[in-house]
Amino acid sequence: MKTSVLTLVASAALMLLGNPARADQLADIKSKGVFVCGTLGTAEPFSFSNTKTREVEGYDVDFCRALAKSLGAQLELKLISVAARIPELQQGRVDVVIASLGWTAERAEQIAFSDQYFVSEQKMAARKDSGYKSLQDVSGKRVSALKGSSSELLVRKAVPGATTITFQDPPSAFLAMLQGKVDAFAIGELYLEKYRLQSESTVPIVKLEPSLASEPWGIGMRKSEPGLIKHVNAVLQVMEKSGEAQQIFDKWLGSQTIYKMKRSFKIEPIKG
Repeated sequence: MKTSVLTLVASAALMLLGNPARADQLADIKSKGVFVCGTLGTAEPFSFSNTKTREVEGYDVDFCRALAKSLGAQLELKLISVAARIPELQQGRVDVVIASLGWTAERAEQIAFSDQYFVSEQKMAARKDSGYKSLQDVSGKRVSALKGSSSELLVRKAVPGATTITFQDPPSAFLAMLQGKVDAFAIGELYLEKYRLQSESTVPIVKLEPSLASEPWGIGMRKSEPGLIKHVNAVLQVMEKSGEAQQIFDKWLGSQTIYKMKRSFKIEPIKG
């Protein structure tokens, strides 16, 4: 009996040591020829389904494609929810997460972040007819946000007196505010601008000041994979220097898009 148990333990240890995914995820991806990138699929213009082609595309997806190309691997997109981003990564169901993932100290304890590839202003908004102008105006009020998002965490820190009501996707959280089910809505400024333009003629909204935070986004990876982390950051730096990162920004967010944004950041290490 004792020998049997020892044999099982030894066999399990050998399996772990011999598993290339655990030993070196970077080598494993190259060997399999498949790169699994976790992304949202519901967050235009970062990751969303094109109604004409039915293909998932966007800013985040283009970074997924660039990394897959650098690895000589076929890209496999896995659509995940906001709340499932870190669990899916930790459980090994995706190789990386490129899904509007903002850096926070709490998240950085759980996973590794790449250099920033986007920087988002986190904002709060309310219906114009509410009369609210500042964050403190919603103290004691109900604020909608995405479940598991940075916005949810930031509202709790910036306005402790507010009650956060969470939703699974941005449209639902925004609609709750329009319908008066909540008093305000918290999300990244880019998303907010899109919704503001959509509702301007029916239910005007206003941005509340100041911003909740300026949030750098990174590519999420497991801390136990230094080879992959190094490779991802090297690819991002090449994309910055070659102008490819700027081209992706212009394609989805620049002057020829409805957002008309200017890129005020560059790819660099996140200063936590």
